[in-house]
Amino acid sequence: MATNEEILTKLAEIVNDVAGVPVEDIQPDKSFIDDLDIDSLSMVEIVYALQEAFNIDIPDEDVKGLSTVADAVDYVEKAQKA
Repeated sequence: MATNEEILTKLAEIVNDVAGVPVEDIQPDKSFIDDLDIDSLSMVEIVYALQEAFNIDIPDEDVKGLSTVADAVDYVEKAQKA
């Protein structure tokens, strides 16, 4: 099971790959839409990559709740324990 820090690191790599956002800009308090300019199509790609990376399932209805980097990290952490 990945730690919070490992999840954040992997998420930063994914967001960088998908949207070209510099890794150092991807901090827990950042909003995907407002701060990082992630559009809905890129968000789908990010969610898909997170599912693959951590072998978890993120239902479509849960994606709306992932508005910040911290939300996504917390979600992955909880999903790994489920």
